[in-house]
Amino acid sequence: MQEKKLAIIATKGSLDWAYPPFILASTASALGYDTEIFFTFYGLQLLKKNLSLEVTPLGNPGMPMPMNMDKWFPVMLTALPGMQSMMTTMMKKKMADKGVASLEELRELCQEAEVRLIACQMTVDLFDMNPGDFIDGIEYAGAARFFEFAGESDICLYI
Repeated sequence: MQEKKLAIIATKGSLDWAYPPFILASTASALGYDTEIFFTFYGLQLLKKNLSLEVTPLGNPGMPMPMNMDKWFPVMLTALPGMQSMMTTMMKKKMADKGVASLEELRELCQEAEVRLIACQMTVDLFDMNPGDFIDGIEYAGAARFFEFAGESDICLYI
């Protein structure tokens, strides 16, 4: 029987969008999938050694907020200075209270489970990113390399 494959494209660089690729990839690998995540554009933030990701409620109407704020708090006020920092702090506290692993832990788990983490070389070049800012153990490749794997994958996710 041929091994199942999961290909993930990670394009977002915010705290709330950072968890899905790592959780799905580590779970798939634990279930025996050959797994690869291709990080492009803002998703490359997830590969940095020093993570300083934030979450923003602005433009994210599905985000549950404390005290049912999502029901009565005007969306426009979420753009006020300090709201993003406040929401990030609240999200991190909630995750810690619920025992959710940190992004650093999830990344390490993925690497230990042999999930291939691929940084889009074109995006690294486009934004003049320094490869020294990224964690060790990642690969650099272009979209064509990703399609070699994705074209044979059983599941391909865009996150």
